[in-house]
Amino acid sequence: MGVDIVKHERGADPAAVVYDAIHAASARRIDVLLIDTAGRLHTYVNLMEELKKIKRIAEREKGDADLQTLLVIDATTGQNGIAQARLFDEALDVDGIVLTKLDGTAKGGIILAIHDELAIPIRYVGVGEGMDDLKDFNADEFIEALIGS
Repeated sequence: MGVDIVKHERGADPAAVVYDAIHAASARRIDVLLIDTAGRLHTYVNLMEELKKIKRIAEREKGDADLQTLLVIDATTGQNGIAQARLFDEALDVDGIVLTKLDGTAKGGIILAIHDELAIPIRYVGVGEGMDDLKDFNADEFIEALIGS
């Protein structure tokens, strides 16, 4: 399976990369476009402003495509996860959460507090690093794993 990648030179404006990626995906009739903005910390104001710009460009250029903003949270994240999720949600109106690293000893309990306080749906869980290790979130299975072991 091939994957097209749109990238610019190091130091380029991330929003310009998003603009080009959206138009390339449209021209190539690609069904799904993933925009990965990994490495952004909620404590860095300039990076959060950059994310807001990326979202504005994506909203403006997406046409009739569905746009979803997912926040990826590491299962080892502690209480700081609530502040992180709150600030990302305030800046970007997060549509869902992906909880990763559930294949280790972390149980990801912070996700319950985040969901309770912010009402952001939990969409996916990552249970490994393979192609098939991103699973739809199942609340019953998650609770059983959280309290059952």
